[in-house]
Amino acid sequence: MTDFLNDWGLIFVTFLPAVGALVMLAVPKEAEDTHKALAVVFSLAALVMTVLLLIEFDYDAAGSLQFVVDKEWIPLLNSGFILGLDGISLPLLAMTALVVPLCAVYSWDHIPAPGNPKAFLAMILVLETGMLGCFVAQDLILFFVFFEIVLLPMYFLIGVWGGPERKYASIKFFLYTLFGSALLIVAFLSLYFLSAEQTFDMRVLTELGGIDIARTTQILVFGGMFVGFGIKVPMFPFHTWLPDAHTQAPTQGSVILAAVLLKLGTYGFVRIALPFLPEGAQWWAPIIAVLAVIGIIYGALVCLAQTDMKRLIAFSSVAHMGFVMLGIATLTDFGINAAIFGMVAHGLITGLLFFIAGSMKDRYHTLEIKRLGGMLVSAPRLGWILGLTSMASLGLPGLAGFWGEFPAILSAYQPAEMLDETLYRVLMVIAALGTVLAAGYLLWLYQRTSFGTPSEEFADDPAISDVSSVEWIAWAPMIVLIVVLGFLPSIIFDVTNPATTAVVAAATGS
Repeated sequence: MTDFLNDWGLIFVTFLPAVGALVMLAVPKEAEDTHKALAVVFSLAALVMTVLLLIEFDYDAAGSLQFVVDKEWIPLLNSGFILGLDGISLPLLAMTALVVPLCAVYSWDHIPAPGNPKAFLAMILVLETGMLGCFVAQDLILFFVFFEIVLLPMYFLIGVWGGPERKYASIKFFLYTLFGSALLIVAFLSLYFLSAEQTFDMRVLTELGGIDIARTTQILVFGGMFVGFGIKVPMFPFHTWLPDAHTQAPTQGSVILAAVLLKLGTYGFVRIALPFLPEGAQWWAPIIAVLAVIGIIYGALVCLAQTDMKRLIAFSSVAHMGFVMLGIATLTDFGINAAIFGMVAHGLITGLLFFIAGSMKDRYHTLEIKRLGGMLVSAPRLGWILGLTSMASLGLPGLAGFWGEFPAILSAYQPAEMLDETLYRVLMVIAALGTVLAAGYLLWLYQRTSFGTPSEEFADDPAISDVSSVEWIAWAPMIVLIVVLGFLPSIIFDVTNPATTAVVAAATGS
């Protein structure tokens, strides 16, 4: 089994969902239950392979690449088909492999209009291959290919199965991301031509650490990556596509977008931008930190003004991803460990919030906050799950959100030596105020939707039912992980720390 996983593990994990999409092409459109079953089976197969990798992974050597696949791919460009797994990519790979089958299970009873499970679920499986590939790719061109694969499926999920303004939201998402991708490929090509080795092999580029590239050039190239990855995060002021995309996307699209797609940007900073361009990273880090904190406060204030539940959750992502970027911008082991934990925590918590919002929309046919209320009376289990998830999102100790936010804030107290300590400590105080605002808008949301008595509009509506068995199956793993990671954060920190140490050493030259 070990030899098989070493040779084929990452290939199977990455491409099993795409194989599932191909199998679905051969099945008639009318066989809807068959398509639903195929989506569940192939996404679960990728999850099983991921679990096997988790079992075989050498946690004592989490700082080095494991299960490496290194094949010739495009010799003309000196680009190889290189896959690998380490402590940075492992938690994100596992979260992706978990979230997609939960979306497939949820889709059994929740295929959005205009229907067509075949196309809808095939898009989700192709999307999964792109996301998984990004987290294991060790060649810049290969990474870029996977990075772009996710663009079209999400465009169609929003544009075909989205809300009333789906066309506007899908085109906005596509154009923003495409612009960022254009800058990314220019930055990747610059690394190729400016590096002594002229290679896209990320292992070699990490070892080079940009030492043969002039400081000014590093700053310029890092700027391209900053915009490219910053749009995907999204960082302030590149965030404006996100609320529209989330609001119009179908529930499954919103869950995948929040849980995984946004992490491609933050992962790109940690995996590529920091270690490859250390002097560029040191120059840009204070700017990133300032923009991250602006995003925290701005996102929280805008949440307080929202009248639509889904849009509120979307803007909360802007704020929460600000904590992740603040941790990355400290250029310290502590900060980047907190950032990676924050990626996982945000994925689980906000993904579950979007699941709940989608189910509420199915029941109430609206997400206008002032029309909702009394859910603890009409659907008590759903109300309690929303309460737990809201507490996790605002960073309550004992739940996963706490370890994603507060260590990121604390890391700003002691940034890397070459950074301005006073600036970061001021930013730390401002970011801490963001947690107070988060408590404000999340408690306000929970109070308005769940407390009191149901409004007359929905008081006798038989459609207002409690959590269904399909919803329990889809949500239970996320609920359990939110609690378990809240009490045992070392499950992730122990895995990520050896790998983040290597990233920080490359980024700071220490």
